[in-house]
Amino acid sequence: MDLKGEYLIPASKEKVWKELNNPEALKKAIKGCESLDQVSDTEFNARVKAKIGPVSAIFNGSVTLTEMDPPNSYVISGQGKGGAAGFAKGNVKISLSEHSDKNKTNLIYSGNAQVGGKLAQVGSRLIGGVIKNTADDFFKTFNNNITDVDITGSLSETEITTNNDIKSKKPSISYWVWIGSLIIFIGIILAFFT
Repeated sequence: MDLKGEYLIPASKEKVWKELNNPEALKKAIKGCESLDQVSDTEFNARVKAKIGPVSAIFNGSVTLTEMDPPNSYVISGQGKGGAAGFAKGNVKISLSEHSDKNKTNLIYSGNAQVGGKLAQVGSRLIGGVIKNTADDFFKTFNNNITDVDITGSLSETEITTNNDIKSKKPSISYWVWIGSLIIFIGIILAFFT
């Protein structure tokens, strides 16, 4: 099954990259995400409670990040197992690009996924719809969280110039970027299970 989508995020590219590396922000944005643990700089484990149609389970997943090009793109490969409910595995490339409005960022993802077990019996049309809805829910929440952070954290994260223009400070990029990416990927893959 092919996965693809494009979203316009109401924040600068640097801000989006920073928030994608904030595990708490991402955990809030992914429905059913119970935990996210870093195994190494590029490997993570997660636990997500999800349901798709009549299939409900807790899925344990692992994710590996490759082809990293901060703050532009990376590839997330992962798999999730939900016991008798089945499994999902796949990979997704996430790319960020500046919008003509510097305070907005285009996020594009594309990849593929496979499911097995009871999940495969539910049907690809239903699973495809769930994936799209889950991705839309994630980005709606993610957008709201970024907007809230901009409002509540504006004094600590911005510098006001003499002509009252606001300039964002460049965030330092850390390994949390990769954790954020992991959560997004798990959310997309586990959308099969929501």
